[in-house]
Amino acid sequence: MDQPNRTVTPKRRISLMRKFFDSEASGGMILMGVTVIALVLANSPLSGAYFGILKTYVVGLSVLHWINDALMAVFFLLVGLEIKREMLDGQLSTWPRRVLPGIAALGGMIVPALVFLVVTRNEPQFHHGWAIPAVTDIAFALGVLAVLGPRVPTSLKIFLTALAILDDLGAIVIIALFYTSDLSLAMLGAAALCLAVLVAFNRFNVTRLLPYLLVGAVLWFFVLQSGIHATLAGVALALTIPLQAAPKKTRAEDAPLHRLEHALHKPVAYGIIPVFGLANAGVPLSGLTLDALLSPLPLGIALGLFIGKQAGVYSFTWAAIRLGFADVPAGATRLQCYGVALLCGIGFTMSLFIGALAFPDSPDLTSATKIGVLMGSALSALAGYALLSVAPREKLQVREARSM
Repeated sequence: MDQPNRTVTPKRRISLMRKFFDSEASGGMILMGVTVIALVLANSPLSGAYFGILKTYVVGLSVLHWINDALMAVFFLLVGLEIKREMLDGQLSTWPRRVLPGIAALGGMIVPALVFLVVTRNEPQFHHGWAIPAVTDIAFALGVLAVLGPRVPTSLKIFLTALAILDDLGAIVIIALFYTSDLSLAMLGAAALCLAVLVAFNRFNVTRLLPYLLVGAVLWFFVLQSGIHATLAGVALALTIPLQAAPKKTRAEDAPLHRLEHALHKPVAYGIIPVFGLANAGVPLSGLTLDALLSPLPLGIALGLFIGKQAGVYSFTWAAIRLGFADVPAGATRLQCYGVALLCGIGFTMSLFIGALAFPDSPDLTSATKIGVLMGSALSALAGYALLSVAPREKLQVREARSM
């Protein structure tokens, strides 16, 4: 389909990345507040109403399913658009730019999964949740970096963003391969037909967004009925949206992908993700004991996020640098790189999402999963913030910060 657009100027890329930081970081701060609200609601006299609303059925699906299957499909549409843009036209458009965040993302998925499996080795019923600690919540992580301001060099913010985008790509592959139910060949065939229509739109240079969105909505329905998780329809739709503008348009911003991406950023950051957090972060804490916190499932998730993520990201990053595959991010110290590796343990949104897929029919395991995700993410956020707030900066970076 689309080929890399080599005519885009570096200035526009920097502007786009800055907007990305702004929206994701502020959205992450909102998400932190929403998480607290969800926990308060789940442990207050309003808990009955809170959980009752989530279980209410509307047009064949519960409110919770509409949020997790429909609204999150829009979130994954945005993720897919970001992945495509960065791969073809942005910070990941060349192999040298992909090497370091790619290797770091790989380590950040393998090691947490291994930690989880080691902790739950005697509980095979939990093994289906191995991918829960293997993903990073970019909104939360960038929200922490936003609070730190100029104490963290821009190169590390770009590194974390690129790493999280590749991490999202890995999560998409994991969901497609390991978290599907019984497949319906008829519905898969119908979904494939919709996808073929979308590819044809792209090939014939259809640049209006409406045809893509209409067929994408039909694609979502067929994927929902097929046994593959419905959110993957958003990713499939994103990959067919053209990156090139119409022939009469000269600005790259006029391309359908850029228009849709910019249109979705604020609704997703300030609407969909907070709604998802409000619906999924609420967990009853009454009767919660130390033994429950240290039971294999929540402990495996928490340690996978807090220990596994930092170990995987940091060790793979420095192995790549020592072996000469990549360079240290400009202006960053080793301790700052370790602080960013700590922040990668904030798994919140994607970890909760995969947890819901791993244990869909067990409220007890779902609650244990939420506790593990909250523990691991909170520890990672606090430790990463504490380290980055005191980590010494390179002299060149300090001089630049003072001159701003």
